Amino acid sequence: MLDKGRATIAGKHGEFHFDCPLDQHFVNFAGINSTAMKEQLAAGKSDAEMLAWAEATSTTRPTAFQIATWSAYQDQRVPTDLESRQFFNDYHAKLAPHREDIATWFDILDLDDFVSFGGKA
Repeated sequence: MLDKGRATIAGKHGEFHFDCPLDQHFVNFAGINSTAMKEQLAAGKSDAEMLAWAEATSTTRPTAFQIATWSAYQDQRVPTDLESRQFFNDYHAKLAPHREDIATWFDILDLDDFVSFGGKA
């Protein structure tokens, strides 16, 4: 999300959308404000500084256990509603219709990154 925010600020985000529904899962869990996050990124803060900012401004203050549990869940999360499934399937078909190992949101994001930077799916 940090890279996407920086790309948005630079006007080079392409098809990516900062603060999209996928980003909102993180924002809500972390208890941070995405608009304020973008302002911090625009000020040129590093990843380490952004982590410190998120920890300082979080309204949820998740514990290490909660973070690990949430991360494991997100790693396996699949599209569940019809609209999300349609978007996912259409995107999968566009990027690599022959890939049968693409099932989760993180799978599709990894595939997109790979293809976007010249990889052959």
